[in-house]
Amino acid sequence: MACSVDTLAPFLGPNTTNAVAAASYICNQFSGVSDRFVDTGYAIDSTYLLFSAYLVFSMQLGFAMLCAGSVRAKNTMNIMLTNVLDAAAGGLFYYLFGFAFAWGGPSNGFIGRHFFGLKEIPSNSFDYSNFLYQWAFAIAAAGITSGSIAERTQFVAYLIYSSFLTGFVYPVVSHWFWTPDGWASPTNSNLLFGSGVIDFAGSGVVHMVGGIAGFYGALIEGPRIGRYDHTGRSVALRGHSASLVVLGTFLLWFGWYGFNPGSFNKILVTYGASGGYYGQWSAVGRTAVTTTLAGCTAALTTLFGKRILSGHWNVTDVCNGLLGGFAAITAGCSVVEPWAAIICGFVAALVLIGFNMLAEKFKYDDPLEAAQLHGGCGAWGIIFTGLFAKGEFVDQVYPGKPGRPHGLFMGGGGKLLGAHIIQILVIIGWVSATMGPLFYILHKFKLLRISSEDEMAGMDLTRHGGFAYYHEEDPKLGMQMRRIEPTTST
Repeated sequence: MACSVDTLAPFLGPNTTNAVAAASYICNQFSGVSDRFVDTGYAIDSTYLLFSAYLVFSMQLGFAMLCAGSVRAKNTMNIMLTNVLDAAAGGLFYYLFGFAFAWGGPSNGFIGRHFFGLKEIPSNSFDYSNFLYQWAFAIAAAGITSGSIAERTQFVAYLIYSSFLTGFVYPVVSHWFWTPDGWASPTNSNLLFGSGVIDFAGSGVVHMVGGIAGFYGALIEGPRIGRYDHTGRSVALRGHSASLVVLGTFLLWFGWYGFNPGSFNKILVTYGASGGYYGQWSAVGRTAVTTTLAGCTAALTTLFGKRILSGHWNVTDVCNGLLGGFAAITAGCSVVEPWAAIICGFVAALVLIGFNMLAEKFKYDDPLEAAQLHGGCGAWGIIFTGLFAKGEFVDQVYPGKPGRPHGLFMGGGGKLLGAHIIQILVIIGWVSATMGPLFYILHKFKLLRISSEDEMAGMDLTRHGGFAYYHEEDPKLGMQMRRIEPTTST
């Protein structure tokens, strides 16, 4: 409500010496307080987004630990370095091109065309915190891909694909589904099938893009030496440290609370009248709960599923199952009930187990199961959202068009599910048309895979100056390890 001098002055009474001046003073004081509240709102939302960006960035440490533990000791320094470079190269290329291609509106439905090098930032639409948050997402997609091609990829190939993915491929997809100009965005004025695509935090935009890119890299490279014997039988090339895998998984779990709840971008938003206990802060909490339940359910389902299939309680499989549940719930985390998240996690675990069985059947080798986990479970998460998105939550998270189509099983019809099937198809097509040829060109120019001699010896020794660990086998004591520095003789 605005404070009006003409309205307030008559209420000051006839004994007031200068009613107009008094009313003007009072209104100015109220306006100052009101402006302070506006400033506080911006500060709270910006701080919330920055804190979420820090959480998402911490996932890079989780990726690094998970990758390091999942590869053999002789390739530890190599995979750690690639994770560092995903963040470093991705930062520069997302600053120069990626953020503009993704968020540079007003633009067309395909690609953005403003904000190159953060020109015109800050504005009334974006601040620096928005860039930092979206950069953390972009490098997460690149980190997914690096796991698929681990232990056999040339260093220059990492630099090329990471820059291309974060600077062009991923930003275009995020423009399609997240920006007001995007042709399939739920915030577009002309909604696809009347609903748009609800991929809230990126089961498709982040996880499918990274997973499919990794699939093409691993497919074109071929399996690691020794992954399948001369008869075609699968041979497990286990990672050297289950401890690092568990540490990385918990770091990723922690970071996912910035990945999913942080995707609201703002927290100080009311639903309905002000002054109530329910608002976007409640939706943020619900999103954290659905994320947790999906991951926990997927972990337990994988635990017992793999026990039945293999006869072992395998911690690495459980960690991957947990992450598969997180990747699946990421699309619909803000618009589904907590009970539905349990269904999401249960099916995600089955999807992961099924895709891993297919991978072995077709002799596909992915050291971290990244393509199966992020690509397969991400696709399931998109379908899940089209089935279980609740109309009330959809209207709150995406206001402006009440009563829009929502989940099929929640009485919302099949339009949202149809839009999500289109999303899956176009992401597969786009990544296939961009990353597939890139990896093939690198392969033809002999820039993709290292030599068999280097692969057998390990890239730490042949490319990085020495092993991360010195290890030797003793039949009585098992493997003994200690850290060493490279020497001239090495």
